[in-house]
Amino acid sequence: MAFDFPDQFRFADSHEYVRQEAEFVRVGLSAYAVDQLGDIVFVDLPELGSELSRGTSFGTVESVKAVEEMYAPITGEVVQRNEAVLANPEELQNDPHGEGWLLLIRPSELPQIEELMDSATYTAKVAAA
Repeated sequence: MAFDFPDQFRFADSHEYVRQEAEFVRVGLSAYAVDQLGDIVFVDLPELGSELSRGTSFGTVESVKAVEEMYAPITGEVVQRNEAVLANPEELQNDPHGEGWLLLIRPSELPQIEELMDSATYTAKVAAA
């Protein structure tokens, strides 16, 4: 299956994406990762004000197949979480790159974003998987 990853996104090895929006960064799970999970039944996200450290777990996504950890692609503070996804986890499946976003973070270090994969590199990575 071919996936279309937006050019303005950057991706972590663990399949989370970031999209910079002014001084904030929107975080979600890539369409590839969502597809691999199958039917999503539960999403657990950190509380507002939580400090995330790059590379550490910030929550879980549970499908009928498995429970998977999600890892912070950057370091920063959670300023918003997608309550719609918490209430209806299928929103994540329906539109992972749009309405299915997970967190809005105030990053402590914007240069970290540049260290993540661009969409072309990520596309090649998942194509080889």
